[in-house]
Amino acid sequence: MTSPDFTRNRENFCYRHPDRQSFVLCQRCTRTVCADCQTQAPVGVICPECMKADRKAQTPAQRRANRAWRPDAAASSQPIATYAIIAVTSVVGVLQVLLGPLVDRALLFATPYLFPDMFAGDFTFQPWRLLTAMLVHSGIMHFLLNMLALWMIGRSLEPLLGRWRFVALYLIGGLGGSVAMALLDPGVATVGASGGIFALMGALLVIGRHIGANIRGILVILAINLAIGFIQTLNIAWQAHVGGAAVGALIGVIFARTRRRSQRVVQILLLIALVIALLALAFVVSPVVIRGTL
Repeated sequence: MTSPDFTRNRENFCYRHPDRQSFVLCQRCTRTVCADCQTQAPVGVICPECMKADRKAQTPAQRRANRAWRPDAAASSQPIATYAIIAVTSVVGVLQVLLGPLVDRALLFATPYLFPDMFAGDFTFQPWRLLTAMLVHSGIMHFLLNMLALWMIGRSLEPLLGRWRFVALYLIGGLGGSVAMALLDPGVATVGASGGIFALMGALLVIGRHIGANIRGILVILAINLAIGFIQTLNIAWQAHVGGAAVGALIGVIFARTRRRSQRVVQILLLIALVIALLALAFVVSPVVIRGTL
């Protein structure tokens, strides 16, 4: 179901399929196109009419080159990034089964790896763990639930945003989850893709609200999952959930307000600024928190 505002705003729907919601614009004519109407261009996507006009203007040599090197248009509408993330995480999951704790110790995130001199123990400076923790999980059920959520959300959200924006959202959301752990519970190690998953939900909530969709369902799901994180007996890092959801919601605002091609540079700069702000929280603010708890 959708709200009246959503239905009245035709920019929220594909111009060729008025019943299909989309958040992606053709980079040539800036009309909204659904996943089935998107053709991957060197930058962004273009609609079938712009593609047809391009082909008419091509020389025979250009047509032969496109047939040889251009990816299939139908494949570009598939959630390739979602499948790639699941595949990479699955490979690491198999390594966890084969190698045991060795993989966990190599990839998990713990605040002492950001400030080894502040903690007693065998720690080295390894800031990449802010992201690599997304690849490892505490068990098979943890892995399956996260990958199921990624698959369910990614199939809808990736075509809506576009491949690279989706990847940026997932990774920056995971970074936000790790930074939240460093700020709120610096003495605890964490694993899992929950920061990225909750970022997807947070962004979907904001974008849905922006385009006038009925967001009640995703709001309920997000609230339930956040509440589950506070059940102590489940040993869930609720801090990563909250951090990921907050960062995802902020990225959703950025995407919603800078969706046009002329705003692409602004969008990229805002995402860079957000990453810098998160790193500042990790490396400037969290030491103050740590000193107060030691």
